[in-house]
Amino acid sequence: MVQVVASSNPADSTHSNLPLSPVKRLYRVLQCLCAAGVAAASGVLAQGYPAHPVKIVVPFAAGGVADITARVLSQKMSESMGQQVIVENRPSAGGIVASEAVAKAEPDGYTLLFITNGNAVSASLFKSLPYDTVKDFAPVSTVGFFDLVLVVDSASKIGSVRELIAYAVSNPNKLNIGTINIGSTQNLAAELFKSLSGIDAQVVPFKATPAVITALKGGDVQAAF
Repeated sequence: MVQVVASSNPADSTHSNLPLSPVKRLYRVLQCLCAAGVAAASGVLAQGYPAHPVKIVVPFAAGGVADITARVLSQKMSESMGQQVIVENRPSAGGIVASEAVAKAEPDGYTLLFITNGNAVSASLFKSLPYDTVKDFAPVSTVGFFDLVLVVDSASKIGSVRELIAYAVSNPNKLNIGTINIGSTQNLAAELFKSLSGIDAQVVPFKATPAVITALKGGDVQAAF
């Protein structure tokens, strides 16, 4: 699952009779875009938001699913809001660098965070975080849902999961499984696959999906999520 969140402002949850905050106006805009198109969003935009470019911080490098999705979304948001929406990539393990940047940004709706399932598990995966995953962010909208796929190179003799496991059993510690950065959904899926199958394999994290594909085509990894 992929979502857009903003730096949290406690005032957003109270005083419902006051004018909409930028974060709530953004939420209404995205609701309108998803439900009724551009025309319905115009009434919300009339309240003055956004007055300058909006930034979406993506915790992954360029070229991956999250990055591509964020860029498609930013283009549509720009067209609808009449204001530039910029995508900024800040890849790191568990999305910590990007999340910290947004958590410390002004809670004005102009700095957004593109999160995935990986952000949700960081609180338990890492001993400490420079932000509170629950309190420091305000949810704006769910963007989409994506499936995971286990793949091998097209030239590989491995044609099924059963054959992949058999290869790992016959070649202890020689199976390398590529994923994007540590703490990502793909990375956790690979570790889960390794654990449930009981195979002796290495999970190799890369900064971005293109790097995983390059490693797979080059034979540096034999499979990838």
